[in-house]
Amino acid sequence: MPRDHTVTLVPPETPPPPTPPPPAAPARRRRSFKPLVYIVLFGMLAAAAFLAGYLPRRHTQRELDAAAEKLRITPPLVNSATAKRAAANAELILPGTVTPITEAYVFARASGYLRTRYVDIGDRVQAGQLLGEIDAPDLDQQVMQARAAVAQAESQLGQAQATLEQLIATRDLAAVTWERYKALAATGAVSRQDSDTQETASKTAEANVSAGAKAVRAAEENVRAAKAELGRLITLQGYEKITAPFAGIVTARNVDVGALISATGASQGPTRQSESAPSDVPSTGAIFRIAEIRRLRVLSAVPQMYLTSIKVGQAVAVTIQELPNLTFPGSVTRTSNSLDATTRTLLTEVQVDHPNGILMPGMYALLRFTIQRPEPPFLVPDAALVVRAQGPMLAVLQPQTQDNLRRVHFVAVQPGRNLGANIEILQGLKGGEEVAVSPGDAVAEGAVVRVAAGSK
Repeated sequence: MPRDHTVTLVPPETPPPPTPPPPAAPARRRRSFKPLVYIVLFGMLAAAAFLAGYLPRRHTQRELDAAAEKLRITPPLVNSATAKRAAANAELILPGTVTPITEAYVFARASGYLRTRYVDIGDRVQAGQLLGEIDAPDLDQQVMQARAAVAQAESQLGQAQATLEQLIATRDLAAVTWERYKALAATGAVSRQDSDTQETASKTAEANVSAGAKAVRAAEENVRAAKAELGRLITLQGYEKITAPFAGIVTARNVDVGALISATGASQGPTRQSESAPSDVPSTGAIFRIAEIRRLRVLSAVPQMYLTSIKVGQAVAVTIQELPNLTFPGSVTRTSNSLDATTRTLLTEVQVDHPNGILMPGMYALLRFTIQRPEPPFLVPDAALVVRAQGPMLAVLQPQTQDNLRRVHFVAVQPGRNLGANIEILQGLKGGEEVAVSPGDAVAEGAVVRVAAGSK
């Protein structure tokens, strides 16, 4: 039997309104992408900066490496010069000091006070001219005492001579008496005792005469000694007057009126702190200094290497830096004929006529010698000389297969005078060698170098 189906119609339910999503959820999803974007952008910028700095640096480094490799395999470039003979006639210039031909330091032999001074520095004096006078009362009294001693010695001499005459008379009388007694004794008129007494008296009188003669000679010696002492004191008294020993100019005056002068010529009192500094305080030493400047001499030290080039009578030109337009002709008058053991130089004197008075003692002068050299040295640039532990050397350039390539060989040399741009080479070269100028560290023994264009 069929079932009955009952259908119940249910009205549809009204759907509930949709729940709105939480507002914060979409905002959290948008913020989560920003840091990643920033990181990517920063990485891209860093990579771009790295590539922008690295690629040019790598390119530059490659260029530098290539240049260094090229420089390593390329021979160094040097300037060169050819060694040439110097001229046979050369000019040797040496410094010198101008000194007077004659200079005297005037001292005093008498002690006392300077009573008068007649000259000062810069005054011209003649030979024997009175320069000053010293008041020495002690010396004057000694002269008077010496005169009295001479008179006393002469008086003693007179007494000795009178005594001698008396002794001679007594001797003569004794001799006559003895002769008489000797004749009487022979006839027996007198006793032998009386004869012997008269003989002894005669001999005694003779001895007294001999002693009297010696006393006279001693008195004469005393007189001569007294006169010698008097003469010495009179000579010293003459030194109270200070005179010029020769004609010249007074270059120093170290005393003034009233100064106490010692026997050595030095004044007593304050002295200068520095002898070379100008001051009105006198200095010790000589009373005056006088120089003869009508003819001057210039002293110079000649190095040992030029000994054979300096001859007596050789002409020399004397110049002064402060007088550029003047040249004073002179000549070599003498040498010391001996080298100074310390400097290995020869003291040489050059005399110069000086009638106009322009030159002054103590000046610094330059002496120009013209020397003849039978074998002149070689000349090379001063920058070519290399000083090493082995001594001075030159980098001689030896030709190779290519015209501008040379091989370096260092040669020991003996340098001479440095002429500024060039220097003399006395030993070590034969002439015509090509040498490197200002060789650097790359120019070593046996190295191959290139010669710069335009080198001589």
